[in-house]
Amino acid sequence: MTTDEKLAAILAAVQTDPGNRGLARDPHDNLFTRWPHDFRSACEGLAVTERASALVVTGFYIPTADPPAHETDGPLGAVFLARAFRPLKIRCEITTDAEAIHAVRTGLSACGQDRCEVSDLGAHTRNGLSDTHAIFLERVGPAHDGRCRTMRGRDVTDHTAPAHLLIENQDAEAPVVTIGIGDGGNEIGMGKIPHETIVKNIPNGDLIHCRVPTDHLIVAGVSNWGAYALAAGIHVLRGVKPPPDLFDPDREREILEVMVREGPLVDGVTGQQTATVDGLTWDEYTKPLVRIREILEQ
Repeated sequence: MTTDEKLAAILAAVQTDPGNRGLARDPHDNLFTRWPHDFRSACEGLAVTERASALVVTGFYIPTADPPAHETDGPLGAVFLARAFRPLKIRCEITTDAEAIHAVRTGLSACGQDRCEVSDLGAHTRNGLSDTHAIFLERVGPAHDGRCRTMRGRDVTDHTAPAHLLIENQDAEAPVVTIGIGDGGNEIGMGKIPHETIVKNIPNGDLIHCRVPTDHLIVAGVSNWGAYALAAGIHVLRGVKPPPDLFDPDREREILEVMVREGPLVDGVTGQQTATVDGLTWDEYTKPLVRIREILEQ
């Protein structure tokens, strides 16, 4: 496969809608088709930037969960990016809400990435951006009324640090490249998609659509999948093979189990403290991961 073919195959692997959220309800104008070149642009930016550094912003609070906690989609992908970026010599820091910091640190420790810094997002919004890139991974952002909501329309603003201020208050003389990764229309980055496109595809789209755009937007069926794709695309563009355990479903499950148990984290769809993501079986969830590994081995 050529580089272009590999990148196209990686993106195709993550752009399915297993939760039937309506990501591609309109076959012509939907969340997958709106910005077809953003995936490559996002990968290229990190692949070619000298001394690249990435701030990964993540964490989505589920108030109806048992117990109320942050969901597994987002933090697991952030830990994956830290694992992927280190051998690529891309410096990585993760920032999240205070309640999710322990889960992220536990995941990093479980995979030997203790040196990756984890910061409190509430404090970080006051400090601004200083990295070459900022990646907003499954991070809810404000709708046009300024409120942050779940896919079902539940208001979680009071449980959510204002991550969008990192974009809106950055230095205009030294802008940071921003990448949004989401799967529902309510995440930071989705402001790049026209409101009418969100409304025609996503239930509750008029209410939940995040107004905040990013420079590049990666829409995937599960946001963690977008993180897997981004890491894979950088490897393809640099022409290097990933470590053998990076795209390994068994290793990913081991890390997730620790994060869920010690965090705690919960499944964002079921609300239960289980080592699952978005209500999917493990085989369903890891299907794109397995496919990406096959592509990288070609």
